[in-house]
Amino acid sequence: MIPVDPRGCAGKIIDVHGQKGVVWLRALPALVAEVAERWTLTVRPPFAELSYNYVAPVVGPGGEAWVLKAGVPNRELNDEAAALRLFDGRGIAHLIDADTERGVLLLERVLPGEPLKSVADDDTRVRTVAGLIGELPRPLPADRSPAAAQPFRTIVHLARGLDRLRQTFDGGYGPFPARRVERAAALFAELAGGRPRLIHGDMNPGNVLRAARAPWLAIDPKGYAGDPLFDVATFLNDPPAGLAPADLRRLQARRVALFAEMLAQPRAAVLAWAEAHAVLSGWWSYEDHGRGWEGVLALAALYEALG
Repeated sequence: MIPVDPRGCAGKIIDVHGQKGVVWLRALPALVAEVAERWTLTVRPPFAELSYNYVAPVVGPGGEAWVLKAGVPNRELNDEAAALRLFDGRGIAHLIDADTERGVLLLERVLPGEPLKSVADDDTRVRTVAGLIGELPRPLPADRSPAAAQPFRTIVHLARGLDRLRQTFDGGYGPFPARRVERAAALFAELAGGRPRLIHGDMNPGNVLRAARAPWLAIDPKGYAGDPLFDVATFLNDPPAGLAPADLRRLQARRVALFAEMLAQPRAAVLAWAEAHAVLSGWWSYEDHGRGWEGVLALAALYEALG
């Protein structure tokens, strides 16, 4: 019997997908068994930390160390597979195979795999992420016809989440400060006009792992078309927990300055991306779970003050 224990991700899957998620979870053991047979995999128990997908280490037919990632079929998984094909293992885990119709990806397992968040020195964390952000972005696929659609979601597309916020509250803002939301919308309108590139989209310190074939590799890309400074923002908006406000302010100010220096970008641009992303991230948390938005809204205010 293949071990399938989705308790680590079931709550979030149901939060996001509702009854569709419940049905998918019931079918998960059969899905894992099916793809294990198809790809000749030995499936191990899942990783301890799961979020919106079921993720487990597997052994390939030749003893390869791989990872099986399964989720409710959706655009995010499709975009992840497409992005991984374009990144082609440069600064990121390889895609081995995929069945996006079934919501299943087979991935290189990054070993030894300690997450960047386990590194004590914060400057090392920032320099590592800055190095990957300098390496990862790729040109987007060229359109093959005038009517060809952008294959990846753009920052403009993502920023429409703030329109959904207003629609949800009948033109108001609910628990979100109106000024904060409108300021973020204006920042996105100003920032999203450059020539986009394929970026990771979720460069938080848990998505960067120590590796054997490179010092560090990223995992779990969203695959967005945008400015690499969006990836800086995703890192900044996942700071260490439990810091006193003054300590958090000092940490983020140093991080912003170091990113600006390493990526040769204006400090003001780093702050603007971080502020806009923080508000959008807060809305996503509210939209998916009804909670978890307060901390990033406080970060948005901090970035404005640092400017």
